[in-house]
Amino acid sequence: MTIDSGGMAAVAALIGDTARARMLDALSDGRALTAGELAFTASVTPSTASAHLARLLDGGLLAVLRQGRHRYYRLASPRVADMIEQIMLVAAVDGPPRYRPRSSRDDDFAMARSCYDHLAGRLGVAIADAMLRGDYLMLDDDAGAITSKGAHFLTEFGVDTTLTGRRVFCRPCVDRTERRPHLAGVLGAKLACRCFELGWVQRLHDSRTLKVTDAGRNGLRETFGIEFAGLAKPDKIAA
Repeated sequence: MTIDSGGMAAVAALIGDTARARMLDALSDGRALTAGELAFTASVTPSTASAHLARLLDGGLLAVLRQGRHRYYRLASPRVADMIEQIMLVAAVDGPPRYRPRSSRDDDFAMARSCYDHLAGRLGVAIADAMLRGDYLMLDDDAGAITSKGAHFLTEFGVDTTLTGRRVFCRPCVDRTERRPHLAGVLGAKLACRCFELGWVQRLHDSRTLKVTDAGRNGLRETFGIEFAGLAKPDKIAA
């Protein structure tokens, strides 16, 4: 396999700008946002935001959706979201050892959040662990597959296991805060979608952080054997 070092350098240059990095991170929860919203997120003027967005579009990292007079920007594919998450992980591990007192917002972000279209944080990792513990899933460093027991479990849970499209069905995604895998791919997306449908989790406005509802606490315990209160909080959160 030939490595396109020029292409890699071009992508790195796109992400290497602070304003563009903030825009990409804001879109990592799978939402589509306007140029104005992204300008506010990146703390730049609308004209500067437009220039950054044009570069990200040309570089293939973003796609644009048009609804009437409005234009909404989103990540071009799950691969872009995965790349951003892994860069964040490397930055947290290999960057300067900076620490700050934990805040409630840090705790909430680490507890449950969206990672593109799947669940992350301690909640996402706990669901992956429960799937493995129940022999519903086989997982290695690169991919995962459901067992016959898992197919029955998922059907009972209301998740369609039919394989469609070219996207990988299941694979591990190393969690930014937990340093352990949660589930990505089609399966991760379908599990997250089902949790939203059941009202187990709710989005918080302008944030990737998710709120686990009372129904979610009960459902997680009864379905996955996860005790929400037992998901321990770390003493410190990396800045």
